[in-house]
Amino acid sequence: MKKIIIRKGKIWAVIAALFFWLGCEDFLDTQPYGTTSLRTLSQQTSGAEVLLIAAYSQLDGVSESQGNHWGPSGAASNWIFGSIAGGDAYKGSTVNDQAPITSFEIHESLNANNVYLIPKWTMYFKGIARANDALEAFRSLNGISDSFRKMRMAEARFLRGFYHFELRKIFGKVPYLDEMLDDTRVGNQDNILPKIQDDFSYASAHLLKTMEQPGRATKGAAQAYLGITKMWEQDWSSAKIYFDSVITSGRYHLNPTYHDNFNAEVRNSPESILEVQLSVNDGGQGSNGSSGDWLNYPFAPGYCCGFHQPSQNLVNAFKTDATGLPLLDSYNDPGTDVSSDEGMISADPSFTPYTGNLDPRLDWTVGRRGIPYLDWGKHPGRDWIRNQDYAGPYSPKKNVIYQSQQSEYADNSSWITSFNANNLKLLRYADLLLYTSEAEVELGNLTNALELVNKVRARAAKPEGFVMDGTVPAATYRIIEYPPFPNQVYAREAVRFERRLELGMEGHRFFDMVRWGIAAEEKTAYFEVEKTKRIYLAGAAFKKGVNEYLPIPQIAIDLSYKNGKKTLFQNNGY
Repeated sequence: MKKIIIRKGKIWAVIAALFFWLGCEDFLDTQPYGTTSLRTLSQQTSGAEVLLIAAYSQLDGVSESQGNHWGPSGAASNWIFGSIAGGDAYKGSTVNDQAPITSFEIHESLNANNVYLIPKWTMYFKGIARANDALEAFRSLNGISDSFRKMRMAEARFLRGFYHFELRKIFGKVPYLDEMLDDTRVGNQDNILPKIQDDFSYASAHLLKTMEQPGRATKGAAQAYLGITKMWEQDWSSAKIYFDSVITSGRYHLNPTYHDNFNAEVRNSPESILEVQLSVNDGGQGSNGSSGDWLNYPFAPGYCCGFHQPSQNLVNAFKTDATGLPLLDSYNDPGTDVSSDEGMISADPSFTPYTGNLDPRLDWTVGRRGIPYLDWGKHPGRDWIRNQDYAGPYSPKKNVIYQSQQSEYADNSSWITSFNANNLKLLRYADLLLYTSEAEVELGNLTNALELVNKVRARAAKPEGFVMDGTVPAATYRIIEYPPFPNQVYAREAVRFERRLELGMEGHRFFDMVRWGIAAEEKTAYFEVEKTKRIYLAGAAFKKGVNEYLPIPQIAIDLSYKNGKKTLFQNNGY
């Protein structure tokens, strides 16, 4: 590819670069029959809408097929960069399958030439380019009302802010590219959060609470992301103002049961603040479905590929004490693991499921032997694991659809049916409640924080939301709401722990630890125990001040030179 940073937001730049690379410069002088130009699209409402929808299409982080690493590494679910890097999951599969992912898990061998970096960088900058194109088109379009113009521009600016924010939290120092640039080689030394906040502020001012189509950015989404960016600045008061606006809008509330959030039939529910619209059996051979997460199914007949396997550390976090409260400090003590069938074949009759107290969200997050796996029957253990000795005994669950949903929600035109239309929830109301609870803790409002975190726990405690084995709960589920927080230190630990339980395997864990400034401490403690279970983690190490952010792809730096000097600079330590 000729360019990784896309010049002036032109969505055709990548195509043009490819032709140039192939030496077909003369061909570029003639517009191909049956195509249209950016200029033409920008001069009509329908064309401007096409440009905006093209910008929305990058929300899943996937649009390329150049090598089998492009879809998974660009995935907006951040299963590699958030869950695996954060200790919620192991890479999974086998040691040599998609081996570059291991570097994000162990940190030690990560470098700027890792092939999984380039798609993530490119996908979101492509989204920024498309958002800028849409923004220019609606700004100059004739024959539309000012309110409609501002609303569509607000959608484009929301998307531009979102893509920049994702890049900022993953790579740290990234350039900010707006629609006014003639040359995108602007460097990455400035703090871009204020510009991201400007985009979200404009979006908040001009978007509606409910848009005309599901999946479009809303006022609530813009306010929520404004608050989240303030959390990264530790501006708790401002974050709380934006979060409170979302909460008091009356637009959002928790779904009746926890698993409603991961059921393909429950789309765009009141708990959804930002949701990626996925579809299958539409002629795209699964590309419009969960093409970023198709690797993350159990290794069972007809499915692929046994990646993103939950870690023992995550599973242990769901243990509860005799009253039903989490074991905040002792959940991972040696010799207290939630037992599994590791080392056993599926036919081994000596297997007995764990009988200790558990948070019921475990069995909607993790597939483990003896527990019903949606309506596929009980998870059989090793028979559904590609290499249990390497990656442990557990399977991911939140991205998987029911067997009864196969005909409607699985793609039946591609080589596997793990491409599905289970919409990706990028931000849900429970997440926002926990952010707000966290801000309240930091502001010293412990009563408010308690009320918010207990709303999330109360939903999890409803028996109608338990995984059932026939007519009885599939495990010993015991969970209660927190009693009054005794002090700020305990409250902080409890709310942070609740985020892990509620959002496990959803790609948030690593970024939360970085935001809290505890990534080095947590990952070092994680490796100390996990390396005794997974041999390949023996050499893992997290460098404080380095591994909080990923390296800038080397090819992007190489292509950033202007007047003989590079404009992109590498992150510390790479």
